[in-house]
Amino acid sequence: MSAPKSAPIRAIWEIEERKKPQVLVLKHGQKRIMVKRQRSYNLVLDAVCKHFPGIPRDVITLQTNQLDVCEGHYVDIMPEIWADVVDFLNIVEVTRTETTLPVPPLDTWAISFPGNQLAPSQVFGLGSSKDDKLTIKVVFPSGEIQTAKISRAMRVEELIADASKILGRCPKAIWGGAIMREDRSIASYGIEDGDSIVLQLEPSLSGSFAKPVIYLFSPFDIDVSVKLSLIPEWSLSVIYPVVTTEDHGQRLEWNVRTHQDGSLTEHNSGLDISYLFWEAEINVVAFPRSPVSEPLPVDTFDPISSSLDDMNSIVVPVDKVSVYLDKSLKALGLHTEARTSFVTYWLPKFLKHEYIALRFVPQAAYERAASLSISPQPDVVTRVSMLFKGIRQEHLGDWTNAQMQADRDVAWWVDVVGVDPARAGDATLFRVLEWGGMEVLI
Repeated sequence: MSAPKSAPIRAIWEIEERKKPQVLVLKHGQKRIMVKRQRSYNLVLDAVCKHFPGIPRDVITLQTNQLDVCEGHYVDIMPEIWADVVDFLNIVEVTRTETTLPVPPLDTWAISFPGNQLAPSQVFGLGSSKDDKLTIKVVFPSGEIQTAKISRAMRVEELIADASKILGRCPKAIWGGAIMREDRSIASYGIEDGDSIVLQLEPSLSGSFAKPVIYLFSPFDIDVSVKLSLIPEWSLSVIYPVVTTEDHGQRLEWNVRTHQDGSLTEHNSGLDISYLFWEAEINVVAFPRSPVSEPLPVDTFDPISSSLDDMNSIVVPVDKVSVYLDKSLKALGLHTEARTSFVTYWLPKFLKHEYIALRFVPQAAYERAASLSISPQPDVVTRVSMLFKGIRQEHLGDWTNAQMQADRDVAWWVDVVGVDPARAGDATLFRVLEWGGMEVLI
């Protein structure tokens, strides 16, 4: 029998036990869930099934690359060793078990893609033996990691062709930080079991920032200077009224006179207008998108890397999005004409999808990406920027929290964006209102 711990030793032991983290982060694609740390493998699987219902329990694989023995590679964690390693882990990658397919005629092999879909074409193994097969990880633009068994003789262009039919667009294959040539084979790159190939879509597919319009409301007529400055990732593509732009299309200044009815007169052209208008495009060449980058902090807005996920968005059927959006915009302080213009501008794009995921960007983060300098200084500035993407019905399992958030009172967006609706509607103040948005396609 071992001797009982002395009081000092027991106190130290209890302190060390309390230091052990009591939570664990489960990650699948861009979604991260913090759960209670369980020493039981089956209880961890229960948590995965609860928070990632789109993955059947019998194909769940838990992986890590955090241990020294992994040498930086993602390694499957077997049920029998889970209790031995769980205390050393902070994040666990949730993936699908590699699908072992029957060997079709002529030794052809299929590739497994997200949702256990089979790629539309099959890869011809060129009579290769079992030793000529290797298992790789395919990292999709969403961040989802899938395991695939392929032939070393497979050409890169064949992998890209299969991925294109799943993604709907043609990606580039990245390995070791470099773009892979389509006319070369997998073997020619020296790729081994467990290596990752990243599929990257062109950043331009993230869309342009469309129809930001700027209203100026003052209780009396005044002359106003409006300066807009964009971060280098953006360049102005359309402006109205037309004025000279500077710094390669990233800076401009409008000079207008406000009128009490809300209209403006632009001094340079003499045009009478309702608002100022601008659009911007992403500088694709100068700022390529990183396909495996970490999600941005909530107070950051980057037109190239910003995305939507299950935690920061809501998801509604397309036939309910107009009403939801109108209520949200009203809560954020937009007047009737602005709300109607907002909804009708985006409605044709919404109708191309079954479900819509959307969120509003915090105003402070948006201001750092597209700075407005207005003189004289307004009493209140309201800038509403929406991001949205289409969601297919079969992918709703990845958006369970976002669907629940759609039932919350839309007033929660007021705190997210950081606006003051009461002051935004006070006609005795000099007020600025801007709205715009962007469709995220990847």
